[in-house]
Amino acid sequence: MALHKGPERPDDRPLSVNPFYGEANPVSRMTEAPPQHRLPDSPLPPTTAYQLVHDELMLDGNSRLNLATFVTTWMEPQAGVLMAECRDKNMIDKDEYPRTAELERRCVAMLADLWHAPDPAAAVGCSTTGSSEACMLAGMALKRRWSSRNTGGRPNLVMGVNVQVCWDKFCNFWEVEPRLVPMEGDRFHLDPQAAAELCDENTIGVVGILGSTFDGSYEPIADLCAALDALQERTGLDIPVHVDGASGAMVAPFLDEDLAWDFRLPRVASINTSGHKYGLVYPGVGWALWRDKAALPEELVFRVNYLGGDMPTFALNFSRPGAQVVAQYYTFLRLGREGYRAVQQTARDVASGLAGRIEALGDFRLLTRGDQLPVFAFTTAPDVTAYDVFDVSRRLREQGWLVPAYTFPPNREDLSVLRVVCRNGFSTDLAALLLEDLQRLLPELRRQPHPLGRDAGQATAFHH
Repeated sequence: MALHKGPERPDDRPLSVNPFYGEANPVSRMTEAPPQHRLPDSPLPPTTAYQLVHDELMLDGNSRLNLATFVTTWMEPQAGVLMAECRDKNMIDKDEYPRTAELERRCVAMLADLWHAPDPAAAVGCSTTGSSEACMLAGMALKRRWSSRNTGGRPNLVMGVNVQVCWDKFCNFWEVEPRLVPMEGDRFHLDPQAAAELCDENTIGVVGILGSTFDGSYEPIADLCAALDALQERTGLDIPVHVDGASGAMVAPFLDEDLAWDFRLPRVASINTSGHKYGLVYPGVGWALWRDKAALPEELVFRVNYLGGDMPTFALNFSRPGAQVVAQYYTFLRLGREGYRAVQQTARDVASGLAGRIEALGDFRLLTRGDQLPVFAFTTAPDVTAYDVFDVSRRLREQGWLVPAYTFPPNREDLSVLRVVCRNGFSTDLAALLLEDLQRLLPELRRQPHPLGRDAGQATAFHH
């Protein structure tokens, strides 16, 4: 059965077909509507099949108004044309599609240069289906490097409790003990010294997040590396750092050029990012890069010849379209450094401006201001008792806006927040419309006798 929750009893009634669709089926002259939960007996005309699927998808939310997701929801038409031209190319067939493979190689080289690899030509990397796969690959490399120099004990990975759920998956799937630094007070991400104190001879690495999904803040990667440098001086333990830059690795190089977080720090062994987030490409594409060949054990790279040629591959997936990689290369060419800087600065300006205007309403308290990732989190002010963040999220959804409300993890489960992700395409005009809708709802929310929106099903964290 499907893993997502659906109706408790499948509805076996047939789909409804509008009589206007009534194109006769040349094979069976089928006049009955098709079933929902079993294959129909006969084919449908393509126009009818298209319209049935199209109409059902109208009930999805509007992706442009989804302020929960970090994923790109707009690209130029030219990028869409290129993707359509490449959607039938299997990315893994590098010998069959050598130019697509070359564009992937160029993207890796561009990222190595952007992230200050000591020798960009010596850096190694690959495209992935997204940051989740990239993190799995980086974690596997950390574990294999640890196992090559250790003979016993259970491996562990140190990270903040605010990490994206893919790191929980990695630890579960690869039998690694997660050691989590909890939130404390107004610190909503990893503390470098606390992370260092959790390390021992079985620590495969420490994960630093450049842009927490919970509030959009950067973790202090340089301070984390300094704490691990001091640990090595005291104990001899040499613990590598992986930077999960799912979002920030495509923001900081353009807007925070002096921030040390990447391969400029010798302890950073690998970095990942999501091309489909602030890399500005439709889902799904991610990137994983290692400082040099020594950081990626050779035994993890497989060589396959049954597709023709001698093809090295490092991936969890095998078959996937080359379209997103081509779109990433298009976007790199299209924008360049100055173009990315303009796009990301606009997103940060929208986030900071909207955060300030929401704070000025008086009903809310900002946790972050959108001045790192173009993302900010806020909660209700201490004197607001008639409603909570879950009420706000529910009422905004009635207007078409998807603004997530969720609780923070240990030790701040008491804190419930709303989060707004400002992506390319979420313009100043759309931000003004969101603010107007929020202002329009506030009088009704203030008249509530008590908060209505929170229950066990809603008080969950979003992980986008």
